[in-house]
Amino acid sequence: MLLRRERVRPVREIPIHDLENIQGILFDIDDTFTLNGRIIPQAYSALWKLHDAGLFLVPITGRPAGWCDHIARMWPVDAVVGENGAFYYFYCKEEGRLKRRYVIDPEEMQRRSEEMEKIRQEVSIRVPDARIAADQHFRLFDLAVDFAEDVPRLSRESIRDICRVFEEHHAVCKVSSIHVNGWFGDYDKRTTARLFLEERLNISWQDAQETVLYMGDSPNDEPMFEAFPFSVGVANVKRFVDSMDHPPAYITEQEGGLGFAEMAQAIISSRP
Repeated sequence: MLLRRERVRPVREIPIHDLENIQGILFDIDDTFTLNGRIIPQAYSALWKLHDAGLFLVPITGRPAGWCDHIARMWPVDAVVGENGAFYYFYCKEEGRLKRRYVIDPEEMQRRSEEMEKIRQEVSIRVPDARIAADQHFRLFDLAVDFAEDVPRLSRESIRDICRVFEEHHAVCKVSSIHVNGWFGDYDKRTTARLFLEERLNISWQDAQETVLYMGDSPNDEPMFEAFPFSVGVANVKRFVDSMDHPPAYITEQEGGLGFAEMAQAIISSRP
């Protein structure tokens, strides 16, 4: 266990040439870009500074399609990957409209809706203190079970019980800092992030691993921490590090949005 912690170094130890080499940032939203459920001025200001410095910016989130529509239109970002990789949205300036790229057929999800409803019912019986996430109405592809956002934080055993229900129905499930998200399909944050980089930015996966930073805070970020040698966890990731096979390479001193701003300042300070 201690060896895993020792692999995670503070961001002050990031070599300057690595900071200078960053071309873009992929980042989780909840508890990475936010702090205590809110977008704080320091984080949003940092996002604009990174944008103005010429970096491409892509939130990679479990949040729903309805939220992602707003984010892609209103935030200073190049795209947003939503519902844990079910799609990416981007605002096409040339055409003056939002464009959507789905990696799974929405009609296929409709065909699986009865099975997803069975999962919802089983979760409510087996883990009665859990709730379906308040943002479920805005989702197209997954089922989000709230264990910490609008309910008192549930125990690890309760979270495992929620995951077991999804797994018994042969659904994929991932645990974020607030929700258990489950879906049918072979996509995830990593596969769709790669799709976006290759399709929209013409950046090969190999090049991305040398020039792109990923920031996250929880176990569902592990595929991204594993994929990107240059990965950073905000300080609140510490409570998960002992159980992670693939922790981030570096960690900020501060939590959530403050940690995001801390990392952004390090990048901006490295530029001429």
